[in-house]
Amino acid sequence: MERKRFEAWLQSVSTSFLTLTEPQKNETLDHLISQSGAVQLRHLSNNLETLLKRDFLRLLPLELTFYLLRWLDPKTLLTCCLVCKRWNKVIGACTEVWQGACRALGWQVDDSLQDAMHWKKVYMKAKLRMRQLEEREAFETSSLIGHSARVYALYYKDGLLCTGSDDLSAKLWDVCTGQCIYGIQTHTCAAVKFDEQKLVTGSFDNTIACWEWSTGAKIQQFRGHTGAVFSVDYNDELDTLVSGSADFTVKVWSLSAGACLNTLTGHTEWVTKVVLQKSEVESVMHSPGDYILLSADKYEIKIWPIGREVNCKCLKTLSVSEDRSVCLQPRLQFDGRYIVCSSDLGLYQWDFASYDILSKPAQGTLLTWSHIAERVIKTQDSANLSLLSLGEVFALLFDNHYLYIMDLRTEQITGCWPLPAYRKSKRGSSFLPGVTGWLNGLDGSNDAGLVFATSMPDHSIHLVLWKENE
Repeated sequence: MERKRFEAWLQSVSTSFLTLTEPQKNETLDHLISQSGAVQLRHLSNNLETLLKRDFLRLLPLELTFYLLRWLDPKTLLTCCLVCKRWNKVIGACTEVWQGACRALGWQVDDSLQDAMHWKKVYMKAKLRMRQLEEREAFETSSLIGHSARVYALYYKDGLLCTGSDDLSAKLWDVCTGQCIYGIQTHTCAAVKFDEQKLVTGSFDNTIACWEWSTGAKIQQFRGHTGAVFSVDYNDELDTLVSGSADFTVKVWSLSAGACLNTLTGHTEWVTKVVLQKSEVESVMHSPGDYILLSADKYEIKIWPIGREVNCKCLKTLSVSEDRSVCLQPRLQFDGRYIVCSSDLGLYQWDFASYDILSKPAQGTLLTWSHIAERVIKTQDSANLSLLSLGEVFALLFDNHYLYIMDLRTEQITGCWPLPAYRKSKRGSSFLPGVTGWLNGLDGSNDAGLVFATSMPDHSIHLVLWKENE
């Protein structure tokens, strides 16, 4: 019955359609087609809605889910964690996702630790610390008060800071508590270095002395320089002390006997820095494990072998300009692989295996390096920006007003901290970095302790320390 009615209706419609004019036929067809399209779209939408409401994190294999999650940024992942308990559990279990997010923030990642929830927590902690750096909330300051004259020499090691002053004293401080552990009478200190038992000081009176912390007694004195001693370094294993002086020489001493073993000449300016360090790379001039001496003046860095022979000769002289138009700043860093020194133009780094300079900074740029490729970091005023310490991920820089943390991967300043009007020294002895391990990547535990220390015009020591990340 229904079929006959439909056929009758269709026949009447067909008859009516044939009586229409051509424009009317076209209008009628367009209307029918549009109605048919709407019906089709509604049908498709209803089916898609059902499909879209399916939980793909539940339906997909876990490996495929993790692959898809790696395409999301951490902020989106955290939002997805709020969808439901299952999403939070699945996303939280994706170890590679959170390890990658931590690496992106400059965090050290131990691939052997596969606890995904651990890395999610680490990321949250890392995100908080990086936000604190950006908002100037990562650090705090304190002062050490005790000297009665200018403090000219600073040296930091394992949470302890040694200060040498014109008040004829040297003090050893716990930077976390601010307590003075030792205070002994010395000569005027231009340079200091210490360990648990002893203190070695270079003085403006042209001598070097070794002191015992517990008694304050002078246990050895080194005489021979004819100018102020601006830098000292020593190694107990070698029984060797080295010193750099305003008399343009470097001297090598027997640490225990106090005798001068050798006088190294060739500098034509004050020797403001000496570094005694093991080589970690091999070249035609040295092998891994060889002790190397670096000495620096205003224009040059000289490299000497120590430990092979007493009467050693200079292996290499490094400079940044042949005509001495560019001065080196008094900051020299050597880790056995790379030599790093800043200049009026920027920062220079040499490969210690080849002595090749990786690249030279152009005017108005600060140059740094990576293990993969050379990089040029642009700064607004590199002449006033000085290097404190360089790591694999971050660099610590400063100028007259601020302390800067630079991310070497993005070549961007990630944080800064205001500095007071500190006492400036052309030799760079009145300021130093503290803990530097975090410059190779934060790990959630190395962002603690001293960041920066400098002497002040009122004879106090200004400290910048990491604020505890709760």
